[in-house]
Formats: sequence, structure tokens, C-alpha cells
Amino acid sequence: MREGILGIKEVASYLKIKQQTVYRLVKQRKIPALKIGGQWKVKQEHLDKMFDEMLQDKLKEFQL
Repeated sequence: MREGILGIKEVASYLKIKQQTVYRLVKQRKIPALKIGGQWKVKQEHLDKMFDEMLQDKLKEFQL
């Protein structure tokens, strides 16, 4: 595996969620992914950025 490129199993482990949930989120386009050679691939950098953006949005809600 190339550094920073994750498969579905690694994404599930990284986010501590089920693989089935990762597949669903990828198909719903909530997690950006590419299908390469029949396998979904996700950049860890994108997951981290998405998480940071979602957290910032939540923090803004609490400041209102």
C-alpha cells in the first residue's frame, strides 16, 4: 500500500467504523474515493481535511 492511500478496510479501521458503512458513504459521495482496479481508494489526507471541516462547523454551532 502506498503511503496515504487507503482501501475500504483501512478507512474503516482508521475511522473506527464498519466496512459496510464506508462503502455506503463512498457510494453516497460523502467520502471522496476513486475506484482503481476494482477497488475503492481514499486519500487519508482527504479524510483528515473532511473531519477538520466538520469539526469546525460543529464548533461554530456552539458559539452561536
